[in-house]
Amino acid sequence: MTGRTPPMCPQPPEAGGGSVPGAGADLTVAAPGAGRNRPPTAAAARDQVRRLLTGAAGDTPSAVLDDVLLVVTELVTNALRHGGGLTAFDARLDGGALTVSVADASPVAPHTVPRTDAAAPGGFGWRIVQRLCRRVTVTPTAGGKTIEVVMAAFPEV
Repeated sequence: MTGRTPPMCPQPPEAGGGSVPGAGADLTVAAPGAGRNRPPTAAAARDQVRRLLTGAAGDTPSAVLDDVLLVVTELVTNALRHGGGLTAFDARLDGGALTVSVADASPVAPHTVPRTDAAAPGGFGWRIVQRLCRRVTVTPTAGGKTIEVVMAAFPEV
């Protein structure tokens, strides 16, 4: 990660720099009896985040929404496909910054695979996540790992 803000991930205004749509909106829905939210599919996780951004947040530009939903899809799909299953999912909107946390059952950190065959499918997801997010953190846990990403949910005001 270069520290540079990607074009589709603009920074929200600094504190005191104007109002931010959706400030303080929160989405943390727990699965019944589980104590943690675990959408069964990437589509279900996308729907939760879409509702958060379009409901509580107001008018999220389509380019920003597309980037956010792509990141959610990559993280949840990888947890289901490569991480031993999704163990928790959380999306929070605070002051124009969207934080998404995805936990899975694998202790193996995400990595890119060297591409030897340009025609082979896959292998781009982790790079996409790193490119579109302002911050990406991988934290080992007793039962696997948690990946937390932060993205701007709105263009600069």
